[in-house]
Amino acid sequence: MDISANEKKTNEYRERARELVKQMTLDEKVSQTLHTAPAVERLGIKAYNWWNEALHGVARAGVATVFPQAIGLAATFDEDFLETLGDAVSTEARGKFNMQQKFEDTDIYKGLTFWAPNVNIFRDPRWGRGHETYGEDPFLTSRLGVRYIEGLQGHNEEYLKVAACAKHFAVHSGPEAVRHHFDAKATRQDMYETYLPAFKSCVQEANVEIVMGAYNRTNGEPCCGSKTLLIDLLRDTWGFKGHVTSDCWAIRDFHEGHHVTKDPVESVAMAMNNGCDLNCGNLFVYLKQAVEEGLVDESRLDEALVNLFATRMKLGVFDHKGDNPFDKIGYEAVDTKENRELNRKAAEKCVVLLKNEGGLLPLDKSKLKTIGVVGPNADSRAALVGNYEGTSSRYVTILEGIQDYVGDDVRVRYSEGCHLYKDKTSNLANGVERYSEVKEVCEESDVVIVCLGLDATLEGEEGDTGNEYGSGDKPNLSLPGRQNEILRICAESGKPVILLLLAGSAMDIAYADAKVPAILDCWYPGAQGGHGVANILFGECSPEGKLPVTFYRTTDELPDFEDYSMEGRTYRYMKNDPLYSFGYGLSYTDFDFEYIKADNDKVTENGMNVTVKVTNKGKYDSGEAVEVYVKSIPSDKASNVPNFQLKGLKKIFLKAGESREVTVNLPASAFALFDEEGRQLVHKGNFVVYAGNQAPDERSAELTGKRPLELTFECGETFEL
Repeated sequence: MDISANEKKTNEYRERARELVKQMTLDEKVSQTLHTAPAVERLGIKAYNWWNEALHGVARAGVATVFPQAIGLAATFDEDFLETLGDAVSTEARGKFNMQQKFEDTDIYKGLTFWAPNVNIFRDPRWGRGHETYGEDPFLTSRLGVRYIEGLQGHNEEYLKVAACAKHFAVHSGPEAVRHHFDAKATRQDMYETYLPAFKSCVQEANVEIVMGAYNRTNGEPCCGSKTLLIDLLRDTWGFKGHVTSDCWAIRDFHEGHHVTKDPVESVAMAMNNGCDLNCGNLFVYLKQAVEEGLVDESRLDEALVNLFATRMKLGVFDHKGDNPFDKIGYEAVDTKENRELNRKAAEKCVVLLKNEGGLLPLDKSKLKTIGVVGPNADSRAALVGNYEGTSSRYVTILEGIQDYVGDDVRVRYSEGCHLYKDKTSNLANGVERYSEVKEVCEESDVVIVCLGLDATLEGEEGDTGNEYGSGDKPNLSLPGRQNEILRICAESGKPVILLLLAGSAMDIAYADAKVPAILDCWYPGAQGGHGVANILFGECSPEGKLPVTFYRTTDELPDFEDYSMEGRTYRYMKNDPLYSFGYGLSYTDFDFEYIKADNDKVTENGMNVTVKVTNKGKYDSGEAVEVYVKSIPSDKASNVPNFQLKGLKKIFLKAGESREVTVNLPASAFALFDEEGRQLVHKGNFVVYAGNQAPDERSAELTGKRPLELTFECGETFEL
């Protein structure tokens, strides 16, 4: 979008909003700061509910395409695809909105303000909401977040297609159980190096319309009432022009959980005065009292309303029907054949091949008579969708996808094996009631596909789960219940075993790594997941996903969950070898990186372009991620230097035998590190640039037998960006 044209139009909307606000009474103004904003009929303002969700498809409002969960989309390592998918989601959003408006339906989840994406950093695999994010890396999260927002908001110079939201600002990643009173303490260095970059990119590159505050405090300030975050950083430093919303009922936590205010009036004053414009919840009704008592200046309330009405005007809802091109999108755009195909393609692109000993995969159905499918996630719809999900008109489970693929040519034997997390599938049984069935399925089958993992009842948001784990966080990285026992029975059967992991986070699968010949991480692959995964299993396409998170070996090596220091966390700072590394993922084909070159021989303020030649030397057409990492080796004083960091990414598709030169730009910031004061410095010393299809760590090299190409550069003097 042309920024100057966009700014001009935004200024026009803001002026219209000011004129509207001037005509409102104090009661009317206060009413419009709640997420359930009522109609003000005398001014032609319709009722509007600000709360809507589109994390991986339009959610919670009836039928829509349910794409793979966000963590699975992150595994595509494909920012172009994220924009394509975001565009499909916003088209369905407009189709549903236009239908709902026709019937004057303004209920919750019926607006055009979508509280997605979640660009928090998945710093700890125990965090229940991690599967809502794009993983543990700030660069990958930035790129995918920006492009998903651009897909949602569109590129029209006058109107937003929908309004997207970067959440939860900031430094929010568990534990869920304490989020209403927890203070996430992070150094300035960790803030600027890890927790803030994705938000900054969403604001400055994608022009995201909404930012949502987090429940927790950050360094002592409640995020939804933090002057440091919402005014000093977001507005004054980054130049944010949209509106800020609280997380739902988070302002109540100021006095009930954080105890930084004494009552609701002080809480709403703190939120409003420090830059929060909209209250998801009902506490902002106290704003009238806060204004009357002089705790909030009415001009600040007016400013909040201008921010809010400007968003609605950018969406075209105050204009005549038909003035905005998105009014023409009908309900026929929802749940289309094209989006089901896109859904299946997304499921395929998400899958990460972790192990393929002896080339067991892909399977050749002409050589199989019976396939065994075992496990609690094999025929589970819940294991397809994650959380914040919509309703699909059809769900294809893994079992159904395999059955559909092989048809009558191959017999498919199935056993649930065990409950997902309980000790038994029936309260009257002895706890091993499916073991004999599993053993018989293995005995009859030529190959056994075991489907294990979690679903969103086991990892999710506090208050949004229904099992014994309660808060939504995982107590550890183990497969719950009797799942490991089921896997062991299959592995000891003597038959070839393929593990399909359906979960939204890293799990302890060390046993599978040692004993199972093939492992696929399928995440929560969406409503078409069964068809997508079957296509991978049987070689209709090659797996191309990469891990957006580190798979640790045990929980024991993790720092304390409540410690927000990045030391010892994620591939960037961890000291132990992982089970599987960030950026790792195998293929059915063989990509060869033949050479690397750069257009500069030193690191300067101009950065550089790095070019590699990639050849698909295998037999499968396939996508591949070109991953570029930078390792800083300062010769002057620098603390907490990362191991290496992803700083460049380009997804390509090569046919078998095809070669291509790929150029990735590395700006000077790719070589910079933040210090304890938050200054961004390119240090005097050496830098190593790595380019390949994996990270430059020893474990990835051990698993693939390959290493990325590398170049070493020098920087003569330290300089600040």
